[in-house]
Amino acid sequence: MAKLDQSLSYFHDRVSDCIKTGKNISVITHLDCDGITSGSIVTKSLIRSGAKCTVRTVNEFSKNIIEKMKSDSRQFHIITDLGGGFAKDIDNALDDNWIVVDHHQIPQEEFDNQKVINAWKYDVDGGKDVSAGGMAYLVSKALHKENTDLAWIAVVAALGDRQDQGEKKSFTGINLEIASTAKKNNQVEIDLDILLVGRETRPLPDALAFTSQPFIEGLTWNRDACLSLLNSSGIKLKDGSRWRVPAELTEDEKRTLLQTISKYISTKNASDILDELVGYTYTLSGEDKRSFLRDAREFSTMLNSCGRIRKAGVGIAICMGDRTKMLQEGENILVEYRTFLRTYMNTLSSERWRITDNGHYLMVNGEGLVPENMTGAVSSLLGGSQKNTGKIIILRTNGDEGTIKFSSRKSTGCKSEVNLGLLMRECAAKVSGVGGGHAAAAGARITKDKLDEFLDHLEQNVTRMQSSSISE
Repeated sequence: MAKLDQSLSYFHDRVSDCIKTGKNISVITHLDCDGITSGSIVTKSLIRSGAKCTVRTVNEFSKNIIEKMKSDSRQFHIITDLGGGFAKDIDNALDDNWIVVDHHQIPQEEFDNQKVINAWKYDVDGGKDVSAGGMAYLVSKALHKENTDLAWIAVVAALGDRQDQGEKKSFTGINLEIASTAKKNNQVEIDLDILLVGRETRPLPDALAFTSQPFIEGLTWNRDACLSLLNSSGIKLKDGSRWRVPAELTEDEKRTLLQTISKYISTKNASDILDELVGYTYTLSGEDKRSFLRDAREFSTMLNSCGRIRKAGVGIAICMGDRTKMLQEGENILVEYRTFLRTYMNTLSSERWRITDNGHYLMVNGEGLVPENMTGAVSSLLGGSQKNTGKIIILRTNGDEGTIKFSSRKSTGCKSEVNLGLLMRECAAKVSGVGGGHAAAAGARITKDKLDEFLDHLEQNVTRMQSSSISE
């Protein structure tokens, strides 16, 4: 990790020099949970060090963004959870006055650029071992050791990017080290439990109904069915007139609940679904009991919802410590976000013409239904659906300025060796578009007139990558 240490020292020296010389620093980050957390971590550490700085979120990075940065009055730019593949363009526009802190796969030519501080340069798998929030935590800790108290935000970041991919939803690599630090700081409690949404806040029937990872056919999004199931289990649902929440269940009640769900599913995937329902939970000790911020996964969903509904500033304010007006706003946004998602999923389920099974992958047409800023959330939900087990999901919808936005995910149980980040980048490049991401989650943007050509490339490349992985 000597190379990583060098990069962290470089970040410390460059940023410290900016602060000493009174330069204004701009932080630009992505609008999803990992972007909001990584931007917040860096911004908080800059403020603590006395920097003059601002933070803003964008939907994606582009040459247009670089042009705006060039004309910006701020003299130094830190880009988090974005910027992969753009180093040459940023160099041309900003000279040495920038740093990218990221974890997405990057082209080989960027490995030698010291201004790119990216997990993959240090043989760290940015898809599962560290998030952008984790990388932001490392650079912030390099800036000042007191910033170790920001570890909990990096835990939320990793959960938001679904990096709890170890056994029973545990962390691996740098994420595990960061979670251990947060636990040592008494900021996070880590326990094995049932993974229901709204563990601290939602009445039991709602918690089960809103749990979409795993997606349980007949129960997910169906509160009446969940209430009926829970009533049949004999579990006490109310404490007086107040609904009980999942965090209040006893160990015996948890076992009863799992047995009842198991009887309801009764399919070949039942054991997989039950296995996915039990895993490590991350409870933020400093948050109030029954607060939607106390369960770190719920926190991450709230941050995602802020970004997707174009109110990322609310999420940043909460990460930075605001627990007053912004807290209520965050809760309202979360409700709104879930309502949107439920509408999209129900429509996709009823309008079957939108979904085409191409054998190697499932192509989902979200045009006229799913806004481009919600494609990642919807493709992730489709990837968690029981009926899509083992498949690659590719969702498309209308984008800005005559473009089409794609979001791809590997579903639960997908054994394909296809690297979606490379697939999206290569296919998009062939039609003058942009794409990239991780092995199991990626995206692309192309112009509408190139759709058929892009889909042809996609078909050929998925088939080629599948064949080569089988022959290997």
